[in-house]
Amino acid sequence: MKFLSVISYVFLVFCAPGCGNGVSQQTEQPEVQYTITNVHVIPMDSEIILENQTVLISNGKFSAIGDVDKVEIPENTVVIDGSGKFLLPGLAEMHAHIPGNQNMELLEETLFLYLSNGITTIRGMLGQPYHLELREKAVNNDILSPRIFTSGPSLNGNSVKTVSDAREKVTAHQESGYDFLKLHPGLTLENFNEIVKTANEVGITFSGHVSIDVGVRRALEAKYASIDHIDGYLEGLVPEDAGADPSQNGFFGYNFTDIADRNLIPELAKMTKDAGVWVVPTQSLMERWAGTRTPEELADEPEMKYVAAKTRDNWIKTVSDYQNRPEFNREKAARFNQLRRDIIKALHNAGAGLLLGSDAPQIFNVPGFSIQHELQYMIKSGLTPYEALKMGTINPALFFNKEGEFGVIKTGASADFLLLDANPLDDIDHVQTRSGVMVRGVWLPEEEIQKKLDRIAAKYAEQ
Repeated sequence: MKFLSVISYVFLVFCAPGCGNGVSQQTEQPEVQYTITNVHVIPMDSEIILENQTVLISNGKFSAIGDVDKVEIPENTVVIDGSGKFLLPGLAEMHAHIPGNQNMELLEETLFLYLSNGITTIRGMLGQPYHLELREKAVNNDILSPRIFTSGPSLNGNSVKTVSDAREKVTAHQESGYDFLKLHPGLTLENFNEIVKTANEVGITFSGHVSIDVGVRRALEAKYASIDHIDGYLEGLVPEDAGADPSQNGFFGYNFTDIADRNLIPELAKMTKDAGVWVVPTQSLMERWAGTRTPEELADEPEMKYVAAKTRDNWIKTVSDYQNRPEFNREKAARFNQLRRDIIKALHNAGAGLLLGSDAPQIFNVPGFSIQHELQYMIKSGLTPYEALKMGTINPALFFNKEGEFGVIKTGASADFLLLDANPLDDIDHVQTRSGVMVRGVWLPEEEIQKKLDRIAAKYAEQ
């Protein structure tokens, strides 16, 4: 067989014409086929490991998977030795943000940071018109990027002030080709109901926050595609006889932590399952904003070197300001986050769909790296590693009605994966033992990923 140079191929991907001045462009390449030998495959459509497999990849898809003695290695292929390693489908960040100011250097870095941690699909939660172009470039491998799904611009109490606004904006977002609507707080019940009515008429889904006037029970009845941040659930646990003012709920219901009735959790979990509404917990955002650790401790984490000092300083100030409020104390923060973890576990136990998302880049959530934290918080919520990994692999494909197209290792699926040195089903931290990442058939070996990360860190170290 002919062995092709992995390094020379990857160099063209990382450093094509214009590299450093915008999003990395991929030059035209002859079709490169890959063969991974002697690898343990975690397909994720069931909790099994297929040991000592040969995996063939061509045209950006898995073309054959089988025992080493049953799959012939073709000519003219790049061979990757997978001995002792584990093949896991690429992960999805289901509450991501893409830079909105068309700063091409920052955009390139952000997309790469996602990829560096095996995030091969992102759901952009605050869309702009140019994100539609990015989506198509990613699909066509014209840029080095995760697969992109994108919302339209925010629908909130400021952008939707009337029923007419609701009709016009929903219709415009659907006609523009956005994948879904993003709802933010501040919507009146009347305007929310018109958004739902119009969205159903024109055929577009809606996801995001639950406005106070709407409440989680109406949100579930309206059949959000996904409720993000577990927004509205904690407020939904407050008994009517508590006499609480909904507008005093605080940070995602933090102020109601000690009056929430845990006995109501099963009811909300069942309602979520019955409504077919998915939930994106973004627990890492909560534990790193309204949590027990100081902002200085968070700012000292290793991945913060990939973030501009100005951004880190802003994160420190934001969290410091919040944690200096009279209502905040670390004991209550611990109770708040434990309550959220219990809701996550109840949703899982009820069979409600959970999706992996962290709200990166947001307060101490560095793109890609924050999903590693989110996985750890799912384990702390009582999920097994396999259950947590489903949230970022097969579940997103089910959510988008693209089962078998990505999020799984099977013949015909998109060749998106992490190659790991250790079994992530034994320990979720093993997701960090990366030997390489592939996205739609483009192979990024560990040494090249690290070189790019080092360049990003060096740039910010000089500022």
